[in-house]
Amino acid sequence: MLRKKIFITTLGILALYISFSFTYITPASIASITGQQKGWISLFDDKTFNGWHSYGKTMVGKAWTIQDGAIYLNAANKKNYQTDGGGDIITNESFKNFHFKVDWKISKGGNSGILFFVQDNPAKYHETWNTGMEMQVLDNDGHPDGKIHKHRAGDLYDLIACSKETVKPVGEWNTAEIIADHGKLEFILNGTVVVKTIMWDDNWKNMIAHSKFNDMPGFGMFQEGHIALQDHGNDVWYKNIQIKLLP
Repeated sequence: MLRKKIFITTLGILALYISFSFTYITPASIASITGQQKGWISLFDDKTFNGWHSYGKTMVGKAWTIQDGAIYLNAANKKNYQTDGGGDIITNESFKNFHFKVDWKISKGGNSGILFFVQDNPAKYHETWNTGMEMQVLDNDGHPDGKIHKHRAGDLYDLIACSKETVKPVGEWNTAEIIADHGKLEFILNGTVVVKTIMWDDNWKNMIAHSKFNDMPGFGMFQEGHIALQDHGNDVWYKNIQIKLLP
């Protein structure tokens, strides 16, 4: 009987220990610790827009909000192709060689994009996409761009189509990665490499010359810049935004 009581007491203490352990060691904290160990830097704290601003401004437009730990563009009020009080938002910092990762979810019929090497100079470049290249974010089945080659989700917009389409149905979360490493560029969508190319060589310049950006001298030529999340006038969500700086 004594042995049984000791066993039950031990189980109780163990259960209490596990309960306290899981109070402090959550999956989120484990992921955070793992990320820090691997050199990942969070670009979004799930609560504020610290580290971000609207293109050419100092603050983030009111149409961008935070919803359930995600950056959410509420496109209820439209202004041209964008949202009233919206506009693209960009990181305060600029980056050169990096591995960028983000989860995104698009609304039905929605369009957005992740841009990089953006120059924050609206006096010279009216839009983020006058300088920055884009990984397309899209409802392929519900938006007209889904019918255009090189304009589908995961494409290097208007330059290179996905080698394989791995995008999830509208409303589901996708994980996108952009790796820019001394001229080598890779797009990864949901764990699969979908675009792979070399930037700034003759082939790169030829692709731009045969694209819709051929009359924009700054497009695709900068080797350092900001990362932008695009306001294309549709609801879109972004979360788990991280970057790893490459040597």
